Amino acid sequence: MMRIILSLVALLGLVLPTQAGADPADINAAARGVVRVVIIGSDGSKVFPVSHGTGFAVTPTRIVTNAHVVDDAATNSTLRIGVVPSEGNDSSFARLVAISPRNDLALIEIVGDLRLPSLTISGDTDRDSGEVSAVGYPMNVDRAQGLDLNDILNSQPPVKSRGFLSGARPSRQFDTILHTASIARGNSGGPLLDGCGRVLGVNSFGAESGGSDAEFFFAVSTKELLPFLKANDVSARVNALPCRSLADLDEAERERLEAEQTAARTEMAARAEEQRSKRARVQLEAELAVQEERENAMAIAAVLFLLAAGCGAFAWSARSSSAEYEYDEDGDADGDENYSSARSGAEPKVIIGGTLAVLALVGGLAAWFTRPGLDAIDRRVNAEMAEGNGEEDDPAMTGSASGTGAMVCTLELDRSRITGTPNQTVEFAWGEDGCVNQRTQYGFKGGTWSRLFVPNEEDAVSVNRYDPDSKTFRTDRYLLSRSAMAKARAARGQYSPPKCGSDGAAGKLGDMQGAVTALLPENPNERLVYSCEVKGS
Repeated sequence: MMRIILSLVALLGLVLPTQAGADPADINAAARGVVRVVIIGSDGSKVFPVSHGTGFAVTPTRIVTNAHVVDDAATNSTLRIGVVPSEGNDSSFARLVAISPRNDLALIEIVGDLRLPSLTISGDTDRDSGEVSAVGYPMNVDRAQGLDLNDILNSQPPVKSRGFLSGARPSRQFDTILHTASIARGNSGGPLLDGCGRVLGVNSFGAESGGSDAEFFFAVSTKELLPFLKANDVSARVNALPCRSLADLDEAERERLEAEQTAARTEMAARAEEQRSKRARVQLEAELAVQEERENAMAIAAVLFLLAAGCGAFAWSARSSSAEYEYDEDGDADGDENYSSARSGAEPKVIIGGTLAVLALVGGLAAWFTRPGLDAIDRRVNAEMAEGNGEEDDPAMTGSASGTGAMVCTLELDRSRITGTPNQTVEFAWGEDGCVNQRTQYGFKGGTWSRLFVPNEEDAVSVNRYDPDSKTFRTDRYLLSRSAMAKARAARGQYSPPKCGSDGAAGKLGDMQGAVTALLPENPNERLVYSCEVKGS
């Protein structure tokens, strides 16, 4: 019986879809925007931390946390709010923008130069299962490391813990999510993330376990968070698409390519069979036509030869009749009058008959020697098969079909891994030399056109690729840590991209970009695939 049960379980595992596990790269990328929120006091001569919680960026300068994390600062003007990022030494003060004790949410804004990567909020408000991650700064970990309150003012990476959603469980005051990703004091205000690093909720409190029961924790759901942000004029990044792993995406892409190749082979086989059928039909028609033309030419030649013979016989007969008159011994012809009359009447007949005989003979010879030979069959078949297939009519030879000119590209959701809120369309003008919009040169290496972007205002490296043959535009985005971005920016600063139209620009840039791509992780955090077509088509 146990074997039967195990077999059924294994079968269900094959049949039922599984939820993709959290991608560490996506959780790490989201953790870049998670900060320690510190309540700071002062005794007049020095400042000191009073308590701390966690928060996360929803814009480069605005941070969400729990109301109970900043409640003391909201009610005590002598206390200030500090923000300590996970990397770097640019801690900053923040001001309270809004606080909502009803659903334990608060919004603070950085007042210094610190800028943070914004987290994306999941738009799937009805999800109640799957793996999740909690990110924050639990106090028990600080104590275990021997950190005191002064140490928490220094940048440190947040703690990540995994668990599972246990279903929606509205509390008496607000909508919450129940989960098992461990949190403790200090985690309050930190994000609860799905497998793609998108915010599912704001960690708020835990259930008392009594020392023996399983521990459960509560996060303020996005049903509360999104209206709170909207009420405070925050345009957060929201993504309601399913979370897909790159492995799933690559497998789907392989299946798509195989299907396309199978369809192409089937189409080629059908076209080849069609060509064979057409050639057989054209061959038969050409053979019949050439045979008919040969027979007609030979018949015409025979008729002309007979005509030439008849005309020749007529001319010879006329000439012979004029020669029947004999001369006398004295040199005079017998019957002078009859002779002259006969001779004058025969000469035109000889001329006409001879001329017609020559013309008919020449025409007959021409008809005979110009009759189509058997090699005319092949020439006619080749000409018929080539008709309509000239290179000038081949769409593959036109600029639009080869992916050049002004292009408009549409995001293909089923081929993309989207963790943020990308543009739905992209427009650009592509030149045969890899020049975009007549000003941005793309590099060419390994059969691929690409351009790498390392912005100073965002901690992300983007690699854009375009395939003119398939008219596919792709962007791979790598969400890097500050230290990794510093290295990427340094490598990028070592070269200046060649200008469009300069000698060997594409090949040179393809080699230059290798210094940056060598620093990137194996897989991107986000892959956006666009299908392009000629603008206005």
